[in-house]
Amino acid sequence: MILSTPLESRHIALGAKMTEFAGYNMPILYTNLQEEHHAVRKNVGIFDVSHMGEFIVKGKQALDLVQRISSNDAGALAIGQAQYSCLPNENGGIVDDMLVYRLPEDMCAEGEQAFMLVVNASNIKKDWDHIQQYAGDFDTRMINISDETGLLAVQGPKAIDLLQPLTEVALDQIKYYHFEKGTIAGIDNVIISATGYTGSGGFELYVKNDDLVKLWDTLMALKTPVAPVPAGLGARDTLRLEMGFCLYGNDIDDTTSVLEAGLGWITKLKKESPFPSKESFIRQKENGVEKKLVGFIVDDRRVPRHGYPVCDTDGNEIGVVTSGTLSPTLQVPLGLAYVPTAFAKADSVFQVKASSKMLQAKVVKLPFVDPKSLP
Repeated sequence: MILSTPLESRHIALGAKMTEFAGYNMPILYTNLQEEHHAVRKNVGIFDVSHMGEFIVKGKQALDLVQRISSNDAGALAIGQAQYSCLPNENGGIVDDMLVYRLPEDMCAEGEQAFMLVVNASNIKKDWDHIQQYAGDFDTRMINISDETGLLAVQGPKAIDLLQPLTEVALDQIKYYHFEKGTIAGIDNVIISATGYTGSGGFELYVKNDDLVKLWDTLMALKTPVAPVPAGLGARDTLRLEMGFCLYGNDIDDTTSVLEAGLGWITKLKKESPFPSKESFIRQKENGVEKKLVGFIVDDRRVPRHGYPVCDTDGNEIGVVTSGTLSPTLQVPLGLAYVPTAFAKADSVFQVKASSKMLQAKVVKLPFVDPKSLP
């Protein structure tokens, strides 16, 4: 059975191309990929990402549980702050990547703490079951609010221009990876989060599913000071890939190490709390990893795709492409791939095997695109 978000009928009415993604009927694009991508880079686009999962962790030892399961240091979070993190497994791989929010005190009883974990739609049950393995050791409780929570990603440099007339919250005062709870478009208790996975700035708005249609309709009806463009998951993928952001299931999974994936910056090996595979990651950092995830561009018009073999200049297979696209901003094919460490430095060259053709590729420093430098 394919699930749907409360906005499914709105997407269809707009003529969106719909397809199954992570068990949901989701819009891949509305008009064309280039238009939606550039709208987010230069103005503002709106994504329905209500398929994402949300867990509340609250109790006297809520922080202890989050520390036990998370690679990052949730102890560094102030109320109103969020961080990118991941759930390592016991075998040196990644269960999922996630956002961790430190929630206000009014969302829990005296002496308690509360957090929200935002996880990928395809991993909701897997993540829940994984965390439950550890939850029993702590005085805390978990609540799965995924089915009652809607989420819109309002992304782009003009997101504040679009949203500010709808709320009394001073949006320009919300720092990156911070959030406020307030009223927007007459809807109360909205989490307004200065986060997103596009690299172009903006906000993610968490609302109850019952309010999601009202919020979408209000935003889509706006024509001034800027008219938003509805954007599908196709543009979401090209935007994140231009930034070199990992996509779970493509670039990271249960077998990839956080250090191999370049996620050492969200893996706090010096925090006191143990977490799965911490000792393994410490050894990897000391000894080095054998392969790394790198960004590369192709000297060809053919686009590298997930699963394409990576070969050295003699044709020997040495790695694999995890993601690839034609960059709407740069108009060149680019991608991410795991390669031996010896091939991971900038300007290293290798080949990507696309059927019978070898595409010449060069490693480049991430991100591929700096949105702040765009005209």
